[in-house]
Amino acid sequence: KWYVYPSVRLNQFDEHLLQKLKEAFRGKYGQMPLFFACAPGRVNLIGEHIDYCGYAVLPMAIEQNILAAVSVSDSKTIQLANTEPKYKDFTVSVDGIFIDRENPQWHYYFLCGVRGIQEHLSLSSLAGMCCMVDGTIPASSGLSSSSALVCCAGLVTMEANQKPLSKVTLAETCAKCERYIGTEGGGMDQSISFLAEEGTAKLIEFNPLRATDVRLPDGAVFVIANCCVEMNKAASSHFNMRVVECRIATKMLAKARGLDWSHLLKLGDLQKELQVSLEQMLELVEEVLHPEPYSRDEICKTLGISTEQLCEDILSANTQHATDFKLYQRARHVYGEAARVLQFKAVCDSSPANAVTQLGDLMNRSHASCRDLYECSCPELDQLVDTCLQAGAVGSRLTGAGWGGCTVSMVPGERLDSFLQTVREHYYVPDARRSALEKQSLFVTRPGGGAAIFIEE
Repeated sequence: KWYVYPSVRLNQFDEHLLQKLKEAFRGKYGQMPLFFACAPGRVNLIGEHIDYCGYAVLPMAIEQNILAAVSVSDSKTIQLANTEPKYKDFTVSVDGIFIDRENPQWHYYFLCGVRGIQEHLSLSSLAGMCCMVDGTIPASSGLSSSSALVCCAGLVTMEANQKPLSKVTLAETCAKCERYIGTEGGGMDQSISFLAEEGTAKLIEFNPLRATDVRLPDGAVFVIANCCVEMNKAASSHFNMRVVECRIATKMLAKARGLDWSHLLKLGDLQKELQVSLEQMLELVEEVLHPEPYSRDEICKTLGISTEQLCEDILSANTQHATDFKLYQRARHVYGEAARVLQFKAVCDSSPANAVTQLGDLMNRSHASCRDLYECSCPELDQLVDTCLQAGAVGSRLTGAGWGGCTVSMVPGERLDSFLQTVREHYYVPDARRSALEKQSLFVTRPGGGAAIFIEE
């Protein structure tokens, strides 16, 4: 029998994985695990790259997850192992936790979660742990494998040290601590991993963090397809460059409206300060910002700051090299995408006869904005989106950070079989590498439950 906290459904698939992981743990450490922790990945249905701007997003948890088996000791060390041989073992003293943001290895993501919980609880020392990690989320696919690993580690650390925390606190803490690896995300991934509930997507809002059920329409299913291009957010500057461009756009728009721009960091905070609608923010972008890229000199001149101040106060560690900034395009995407999220939820709530068509159109417009304004797509993602639409999807878009990873498509139920067959034949089969990865790259998904602790009784 399994005791599960919080109470989530333990299906046969999960139970099989738990038993398999238990055997791997025993083989590695010569003992039985005390407990297991699991954190799901997620698919974002709409609302890309806007959580770190302060705007609501609309994800759902998926069945794929990160799972850890754990024993606790007074050894004063944390021993980490992975069922996947390419992820090497790692051991660290509980008093010597160090995260190398220049080298984003799997164990550093785990240690982000450990350190985050330690700092939140002000623990002078931590319990020693042996951990064996397994996972069914494809790495660097845009389905939040890295954040799920951070969340799983946070949950493990909480349980091992017997310090209960609420799901909201866990989500907020894990969102902050992933920044130790250098990624300046907004909190969507960690929030849905902890706050998800089976059978419903969630509107996730920030400051304060809250999650509202969003009932998806009957008659359509969501299909995830991996373009088979990997993208590690922490290993490149693409992601943080977008965060920085939004930060600068916020300050330039605030300056144009005569506000004290120095304390404003997010486009969402600027809208609150001005107390105007998203449509009015889009008008302000058109009025103030120009489509041509901004140089460092133009930004510094407009804000009245030195290059040194720009580098120290506004740019992130891995964007110090940047010389050109597309402020107009990034701000237009953020305000437009924020509006599409609210429209998506409104359609789900009112459930009109043509809900599936309306939602599909919003997803298509979201992808076009990600591709053309935010420039976070890639040729393979665009090809896959086109293939999915030609195969019968009413809406298809990149999901996650982009520059690789997955698409999510909304497909009428009666078209599902022909859709899957067409996407296989046109995207995966012609390419040997994609064909080899197809079984784990193309699948139907349904809203899954959130992170949990499992204890075998």
